[in-house]
Amino acid sequence: MPRARKGAARHRSKKRILRQAKGYRGGRSKLWRSAKEAVVRAGVMARAGRRIKKRDYRSLWVTRLSAACGQHGVTYSRFICGLKRANVVLNRKMLSELAIHDGEAFEVLVKLAREKIEQAA
Repeated sequence: MPRARKGAARHRSKKRILRQAKGYRGGRSKLWRSAKEAVVRAGVMARAGRRIKKRDYRSLWVTRLSAACGQHGVTYSRFICGLKRANVVLNRKMLSELAIHDGEAFEVLVKLAREKIEQAA
């Protein structure tokens, strides 16, 4: 009995990798070994990029909140501390949206945070 080889399966797998590498420069889109390395590396970097995107957005929200708090005469860290003491459970994304689109509601939150900080002191 002849030994079985991976004929069709290997061909399919190579086609899949080369299809994923389509658009890469030079041999990375045409040569099997280079394409495979490039696709694996691209997958690793894509995963890292998804994590970094979350980090970048949180940083953006914190920067926006810091600026909005500065306009109301309180620092970002004291604002967050006051909200925690007041048991306000809003994430930084929603707080930054409030600061941008609903100034009055944000001002109420700043007053609440300020009161809780003064009570603790």
